Amino acid sequence: MNIDKWLSKVDGSPFHRWVVNRVLWRTIPFNKPHGLWLSSIGDEHVQIDIPYKRSNKNHLNGLHACLLATAGEYASGLLILRHLGVKEYRIIMKTISADYVYQGKKAAYARFELTKEQLTTLVVKPLEGQESVTFPCDIPIYDTDQNLLCTVTTQWQVKPWSKVKTKT
Repeated sequence: MNIDKWLSKVDGSPFHRWVVNRVLWRTIPFNKPHGLWLSSIGDEHVQIDIPYKRSNKNHLNGLHACLLATAGEYASGLLILRHLGVKEYRIIMKTISADYVYQGKKAAYARFELTKEQLTTLVVKPLEGQESVTFPCDIPIYDTDQNLLCTVTTQWQVKPWSKVKTKT
């Protein structure tokens, strides 16, 4: 399956969105039990929905901190892959952190935005003279009442597959 092709069809078709989510759950099995759902992806944004359900709650009945961090990682990684594709570049998360500001007591979503121009400036051009590039992404996560729950910061390392020394 050509994931790049399918990702480009997610916003236009509930069927494609359903198929892509199931494929992503198989390829990233950690996300399946949490029900993280790719609800929207465009040229400059990704939105991951986070259900408020028992298995996603912590001991205080709020959304678990690690789940929120995972949703931020998922959103930023998908948009980077959408821009760069999976055939030419390898992306791997180097660090992740989160600044929590409000307890999530209902469904939430992670929305990440990144333009092609930003990615070209931060990644593609620097890779012309470097083996790899590491760049930060800030991903806000809101509940359905638009309360900011946290901001997740990921550092992604991008490297052309031709420069990767350990390949799978």
